[in-house]
Amino acid sequence: MSSIFVNLATNDLDRAKSFYTSLGFGINPLFTDENAACIVIDDNIFFMVLTKEYFATFTDKALADASTSAQALIAISRDSREDVDTIVEAGLAAGGSEPRPLQDYGFMYNRDLEDPDGNILEFLYMDPKAAEQGPEAYMAEQGAQA
Repeated sequence: MSSIFVNLATNDLDRAKSFYTSLGFGINPLFTDENAACIVIDDNIFFMVLTKEYFATFTDKALADASTSAQALIAISRDSREDVDTIVEAGLAAGGSEPRPLQDYGFMYNRDLEDPDGNILEFLYMDPKAAEQGPEAYMAEQGAQA
């Protein structure tokens, strides 16, 4: 079994921990200290939120400023449109922002949430049938039934 660890730099570790726990995510205290917090997204997906100084020890490259540059967009699926709305609204209440209007493609519903450091999380719901068939086949089937 594989796990995914996404490393994110932060200007304020306490603020980042507060933000991510407000979304309903947990913190693994075994991998959390004054330099980093292990945010538990689910059983196999984790965000390692690192102070910028600590993050810089893992690379020789210049760090991107997430408030002005995009290096990655992290997409996380949810079980329903309502779940997408709930988590984005929680993030907005915790100091995040919504950099783009929601996108509703019928088979897929997507909202972006920017954390206080500028990292962008995309929360989406995709109709399971569309995920199984692929968007084009699903939309063609829907058009045939209309």
